[in-house]
Amino acid sequence: MRVSTSSPPPAVVAIPAHDEAERIGACLAALAMQRDDCGAPMPAGSFSVLVLANNCRDATADLCRAFAAVAPFPLHVVECTLAPGEAHAGGARRRAMDAAADLLERGPGRDGVILTTDADSRAGPTWVSATLAAFAQGADAVAAYIDADPNEYLALGAGFLARGRLEDRHLSRVAELYAALDPRSHDPWPNHRVHSGAGIAVTLAAYRAVGGLPIRPLGEDNALAQVLDEAGFLIRHSTEAFVTTSCRFDSRAPGGAGDTMRARHEDLDAPCDGDLERAKSLFRRVRTRGILRRLHAAGRLGDTAGWRHRLGLDRDAAAALALACADRPFSHLWRRVEAECPALHIGEPLRPSALPREIEAVERLLRRLERLGVSAEAAGTRFPPSEAGRGEPAISFTPFSPQRTEDPAGIPVRAEPPTNGIAAPPRR
Repeated sequence: MRVSTSSPPPAVVAIPAHDEAERIGACLAALAMQRDDCGAPMPAGSFSVLVLANNCRDATADLCRAFAAVAPFPLHVVECTLAPGEAHAGGARRRAMDAAADLLERGPGRDGVILTTDADSRAGPTWVSATLAAFAQGADAVAAYIDADPNEYLALGAGFLARGRLEDRHLSRVAELYAALDPRSHDPWPNHRVHSGAGIAVTLAAYRAVGGLPIRPLGEDNALAQVLDEAGFLIRHSTEAFVTTSCRFDSRAPGGAGDTMRARHEDLDAPCDGDLERAKSLFRRVRTRGILRRLHAAGRLGDTAGWRHRLGLDRDAAAALALACADRPFSHLWRRVEAECPALHIGEPLRPSALPREIEAVERLLRRLERLGVSAEAAGTRFPPSEAGRGEPAISFTPFSPQRTEDPAGIPVRAEPPTNGIAAPPRR
């Protein structure tokens, strides 16, 4: 990819910081070293940085002001004291992003992009440029790929590293399965499935449209992704925009990432995140979502006979669901389907000891799909953007029938018993 000749939108990186004197310097230094997609340093002033030093008892704000003398970007330092009900990770990020939005609105164009990261994180050298490139391709929000600080990660021991590698591999294979069976033209493979405040960005217009960052003590990053999705905005999960974050155990909020890491370090077989599920139920979920997305984009939800049996819904319930969601973003339909269909409920969280066999099962599915010509790489050419729904794939679709046997891609095959309880083998 060559450097675009058009001017990028104005951008502000919002960083909430609470007693971060030990780490804020490395965070700002990483932003000072940002490069474009050809490896050249980004021009001075390509973006601004705003640090919200909230409730600080150390020299965080003073260090930031000192750094401004050498920074190749305008650096705004805002000191404030958040009230007890707001003095948490979500409240601080909301205040920082709101301040960045106000800064953009005071500019000449009153548009632009808000990026946010954490004071204990370090942006990859192309985080800003890769993020802006995704916006140039039509995204309304961009979720960066988040990795752990390698030195801190290795210091936690071989067992913790082995656990993390298993979880990462499973997450990658799951993302590939989604990209193959539920492709979205605005978020092509390779991608990921994580929303983290350590590296997320949103247009000013989208941010204002959803009322800003949802106020949550924890999980504000996932909450933002959810409200953007439900409003029909397009989120790109970029692997080219990446951020490295710390592995410290001292959470800035009870129940945060640090507490989770500490618990898993103490018990290496403690349950994984709740959205890691077994291959059999995962396949059912991904395939169903892809089918419903295509029907929704094509305006064919009313043909309920093809999908209501699969979800265990009677005719009236399916018709009511189709009517309620036909003119709304697909996310509304999917939230309702997940809530109303027991077959799609996620069971008990997986433990690391179960991951090797589940990874093998998902990889077996991916190989089977590839033999049928269904893959994450091919999905972008198979499903061009549809005029029926912004960013949704268009495809001709033959509804399911209880009398038909189909392979994982939805292609009819002769009836044969499944080899692993997940899907019938393809015809040879």
